[in-house]
Amino acid sequence: MDMFLSALTFAVSPISLCINLAGVILGILFGALPGLNGVVGVALLLPLTYNMNAAHGLMMLAGLYMGSTYGGSISAILLNCPGTGEAACTALNGNPLARTGRAREALSYSVLASGFGGLFGVIVMGLFTPILSKMALKFGPPELFLVCMAGLTVVGSLMGKSIGKGFFSVAFGLLLSIVGMDTITCNYRFTFGNLHLQSGLSLIPVSVGFFAIAEMLNLVCSAEEVSSVSEHKGNFKTLDALRDTLRRWKIALKSAVIGTIIGILPGTGGAIASFIAYGEAKRTSKEADLFGKGSADGIIAPESANNAAVGGSFVPLLSLGIPGSATSAIIFGALTVHGLIPGPKLFAEHGDIVYALTLGLFLSTILMMVVGLGGVSIFSKILNIRTRYIVPAVLAFSVIGAYSARNSMFDVLIAVIFGIIGLLFKRNQIPIAPSVLGMILGNMAEQNLRRSLTVAHAKSLPIVSYILLRPISLVILVLLALLIYGNMKTALRAKNEE
Repeated sequence: MDMFLSALTFAVSPISLCINLAGVILGILFGALPGLNGVVGVALLLPLTYNMNAAHGLMMLAGLYMGSTYGGSISAILLNCPGTGEAACTALNGNPLARTGRAREALSYSVLASGFGGLFGVIVMGLFTPILSKMALKFGPPELFLVCMAGLTVVGSLMGKSIGKGFFSVAFGLLLSIVGMDTITCNYRFTFGNLHLQSGLSLIPVSVGFFAIAEMLNLVCSAEEVSSVSEHKGNFKTLDALRDTLRRWKIALKSAVIGTIIGILPGTGGAIASFIAYGEAKRTSKEADLFGKGSADGIIAPESANNAAVGGSFVPLLSLGIPGSATSAIIFGALTVHGLIPGPKLFAEHGDIVYALTLGLFLSTILMMVVGLGGVSIFSKILNIRTRYIVPAVLAFSVIGAYSARNSMFDVLIAVIFGIIGLLFKRNQIPIAPSVLGMILGNMAEQNLRRSLTVAHAKSLPIVSYILLRPISLVILVLLALLIYGNMKTALRAKNEE
């Protein structure tokens, strides 16, 4: 108890709060700019923490991680250009809502849901880290493969009106995921002799091209000058959004639980969590017919999930030394730089720092909500900027974001190519989100299936029974069946209403 009180006093000290706030604001900026996500921000800020107190340095990086996860929703809502992969689902409903003049409303839903999910994930992280880390170890290749399959069932919620175009889009994403070196056999696939493709296609330049560059090209190709979104309508107040978000607490809570669980599983992350939460929200929402047209539930679900995944990703990192996401992998490096070795001994030897980090992340979430709600009116000023000024600025940041992923001009070329492909998708009403989902999950699904095949062969077991007849696998199968049933029910309801 004394250690907790000491950590609390440290976390709420003026210098700690200032460092925390700086991390959050930088995170929001990195998240909002297309391509400059939390991974880039934490990597750039890491050297600055070398000469800082260990707890202060980790607080700043954790605050940046939390802030960047929310920040991606700002550009997703206002420009239909998700700043991060986690915000791709938010754009599906946030931008349509903004286009009807309700941008402030959409931004408020986003920050409130992000705050709720973030607080939930941090509380779970603080209370149940040892228990949940043991559960994460029970997820082997079969279970992770079925989690990927559960994620891919969400495509039914993303494909729009045409099933054929939706399946084409997800198949295109799966094709992109297999470019590069096969991690099992080390053979090269679809590289066409190009050295840059041997490591595969990076998600950042592909998503920047698909969303940011494609959207800007679409605006440029429009016959008339258009604003990114409509002017603000009505006398909207933040209190109204708070009441409406609280009224949808079931969606927010369920999404936060999904986000935390997915975040705990190593190698997954907030993007997968947001897609799965979005699909589940559409299955159970009372306004399922509004999804893709401007549903509040469609904003709250992914934002609650992806910020909850932040706290979840720290569970295996702190207790087992296994990063749960790319960003937490860099924070792993920060821990080791300060002489802290993640694992069971971390709590016994440096419990004060772990408590300070947990409380700091809790405060980061509160600061993120304060900055986000205070900045809604500032962010929405972009409504007054004409398209001819927005386009070059977004394109410039997109190029910087694509380059910064691996410091490669080839990634800039990839972003431009996928920007043109994204424009063709838009002009032919082919949804882009399923392609991103397929690319995120494809490689992970393939690797875990092939690992399952190898283990099943070594144990002389039938592959079907090895994957399906396991306790956790049976639970995931039930959830899979519910997701498929919900998608079919929603599709049939939409067809009957036409």
